[in-house]
Order: sequence, then structure tokens, then C-alpha cells
Amino acid sequence: MTVHAFVDESARNRQFLLCLTLVEPAHLASTRRVLSSLLLRGARELHFKKEKEPRRRQLIDRMGKMPVTTRVYTASCLPKTEEAARQSCLAQAIEDLFAVSARRLVLDTRNERDEHDRRTLQRSFGSSPSKSELTYEHLDSTLEPLLWISDAVAWCFGAGGDWARRSACLVEEHIRL
Repeated sequence: MTVHAFVDESARNRQFLLCLTLVEPAHLASTRRVLSSLLLRGARELHFKKEKEPRRRQLIDRMGKMPVTTRVYTASCLPKTEEAARQSCLAQAIEDLFAVSARRLVLDTRNERDEHDRRTLQRSFGSSPSKSELTYEHLDSTLEPLLWISDAVAWCFGAGGDWARRSACLVEEHIRL
């Protein structure tokens, strides 16, 4: 079964977290619709850091019932090594996507810092990128609701405690680098 993947990240307590949400093509449209229906009037995206606590609970509980899985990649970092930690997590995530024959990878854009991701992606694809059917792009999270799941799970996982417990049903694997 092929999958599409959606990446967002979080950093806290000297730990970088990259969350990869996997969605089968048959569930893309319906999951986007459900996520979009959760927006408050006038909002263009769900961003967990900005949500109030009761709404966070409601959102993560609802996401837990969606036909998706996530993988969380973590690496220790200091503020000055955060980019290196991200690229290490991303490189491993790409290898894992090759292993499951993923077709599409969408990364939440970081604007000028997207160049770091492109270099990692090019290294991962190697000299023969056509051997993989994986395509990738950076998009603003207002344009791709499926990025919101990765944002929420990364936030919850990093927060620990009850938040990590609430998001656990979505996390199929935690990969420590």
C-alpha cells in the first residue's frame, strides 16, 4: 500500500522532534475535510501552540480517530544545533519512506530554510532520484490540512505527560537518533 507523508516539527527541552504523518491515498480527501471542519470561524489553520488547552484536548482526541499513523523522530540538540538535528531526523524519515514505497512527501515550509531540507533530500535520493517514485514539496500549513496532524502530535509528544498519552494512539513508532 502506498502512502503520502506530511512533516512538521517541534523543539523543546533540548530535543528536536520531527513528526511524519502517513496517510493512505484513499483517506486523503476525507481526512482533509474533517480537519478543515475543525477550524474556528476565520481561522486558516490549526496550530497547536496557539490553541487553548480545552480545544487542544478536543482536537487531539478527534485526530486520534482519523485513519492516519505518525512516526516521531527525535534528536538531542542545543539551539545552535537545531538545524543539524532536523536534517538528521529528516534523512532517517526519508529512508523510512523509501522502505514503505511512499509516493508524496509534504513538508511545512520554513521559507528560506527550506534549502536545508532540499539538500538533505537530494543527498537521500542520491545520483538516481528516478529510482524512487517519491516526490516532495514544501507547502504553507494553511494550504495542507494534513500538516496539522504532524504539528499536533509533535507538540503533544514534546509536552509529555497527559498530552503524550492522548497522542499515543496516533504514534506507531518513536525513532531516537
